[in-house]
Amino acid sequence: MFTGIVEDVGQVLEVRRRDEGRGLVLGSQLPTGELRPGDSLAVDGVCLTITRLAPGRIEADVGPETLARTSLGRLQAGARVHLERALALGARLGGHLVLGHVDGLGEVLARRARGDSLELELSAPEAVRPYLVPKGSVAVDGVSLTINEPSGGLFRVTLVPYTLSGTTLGERRPGAQVNLESDILGKYVRHFLGPGGGQGVDERLLREHGFLPPEEP
Repeated sequence: MFTGIVEDVGQVLEVRRRDEGRGLVLGSQLPTGELRPGDSLAVDGVCLTITRLAPGRIEADVGPETLARTSLGRLQAGARVHLERALALGARLGGHLVLGHVDGLGEVLARRARGDSLELELSAPEAVRPYLVPKGSVAVDGVSLTINEPSGGLFRVTLVPYTLSGTTLGERRPGAQVNLESDILGKYVRHFLGPGGGQGVDERLLREHGFLPPEEP
């Protein structure tokens, strides 16, 4: 589990082709001495498992399903990527809960300067659209951002100077594809309240379990 707060912008040193997957070799300033093979690492918002480590160097494998559903299959040597280690229990949650399970690819439609900030307008695939709520959260290439003005399958995000300097999102141009992950809390709420969500959550259930006071006789 991650927070969407990028710790390092690493660089793809090598892409190794496998039968159906890929092997990524990443250069990074993360403290590799604190990591172990088997640890999780978010790469542009995609949760991968570390396979090998060396000072300043991290290796991870990418399976065919991940290649088909995310932008990692397009990575080439020299590309810069967002890196985040898994959240440690007790650490501050600066962004929002991010699993690293990408829901789909979005597309940058437009970019507009807003003073010293930058606004991106993006499209979202059908799987993401129900969770685009005003002032809600979304992970864009692994970066936790606030949703502005969602409308249908479109939404906007604002990149403040700190985000522009600490991530690569300011380099995205119209036509670029980005990994999108919806807020996990919104997914659970929609599941429990929507069709096929089991018994559903209603006033009766909330009273039964003590979340609401009992009805007066």
